[in-house]
Amino acid sequence: MILVTGGTGFIGRSLIQALVSSGEQVRVLLRPSKTSPNFPKGISVEVAVSSFSDQRSLRAALKGVDFLYHFAGAERQGLNANLNQIDVEGTATLMRAAKDTNLKRVFYLSHHGADRGSAYPVMKAKGIAENWIMDSGIPYTILRTGAVFGPGDQFTIPLTRLLRISPYFTLMPGDGSNLLQPIWIEDLVTCILLAAADDNKRNRVIPVGGIEYLTYLEILKLVMKQTGIQRKPLGVTPEFLRGLTLWIAQVYPKLPVSIFWLDYLAVDRITSLDSVPREFGLIPARFKNKIDYLNKKI
Repeated sequence: MILVTGGTGFIGRSLIQALVSSGEQVRVLLRPSKTSPNFPKGISVEVAVSSFSDQRSLRAALKGVDFLYHFAGAERQGLNANLNQIDVEGTATLMRAAKDTNLKRVFYLSHHGADRGSAYPVMKAKGIAENWIMDSGIPYTILRTGAVFGPGDQFTIPLTRLLRISPYFTLMPGDGSNLLQPIWIEDLVTCILLAAADDNKRNRVIPVGGIEYLTYLEILKLVMKQTGIQRKPLGVTPEFLRGLTLWIAQVYPKLPVSIFWLDYLAVDRITSLDSVPREFGLIPARFKNKIDYLNKKI
């Protein structure tokens, strides 16, 4: 049995589809909510309901589970995100509950730059969560990723929406030269599944990324070319852009991008170009060859 947290998110949904298609029994952990979960259609899974502060319920959700895929995170909630409650304390409580089970391995999805001493809130939260997992005594595999793209993502879709609502120009941090290494969602899911089947990936932190480095400006131009939405890129200081985003988000909560997204763009978020071929024997897809989904209505 496999337990997935964050199963209603972009990456979690793709992973669940792949696991069920391969014949695995999957249980999805849902936090108590008044809204219906965003499950993939036509997928049969078990459901366990628990908050990340309820250790007893978490222990019950882990009953009979061999592998835990812990993908839950709060960053996509923007200003309403409680990184300490979900990413930090939630992971700590989950790992304490897991100690009382027969869990064989936990898989965690982190970010390039994760560090408990980071000045960026998401990177700090991910770094602390990594430490909780590594110190739990349970075998683990941690994958650090960059920007992940695909239909329904939290990267190109918000960027496209931002372009649509931008009047004639679009703001970007600095001169747009910061480097990203986008990885196609199907390639990432394949890496996750291959890591699960490889005992040599136990107790390791493995960075993964796409086959190319792209500047933010290059990505912006590729998205504009694909969608036909033309805006003039205008560079401003990251500090100004962050302050402006905070102000706009107060009056327009549905703003496509968040302060955490801007933090991710503040510095280069990359690893070695051969990370995926070397670790998994897979050649990742190039960004420009896989973004035709942006032509659909978003």
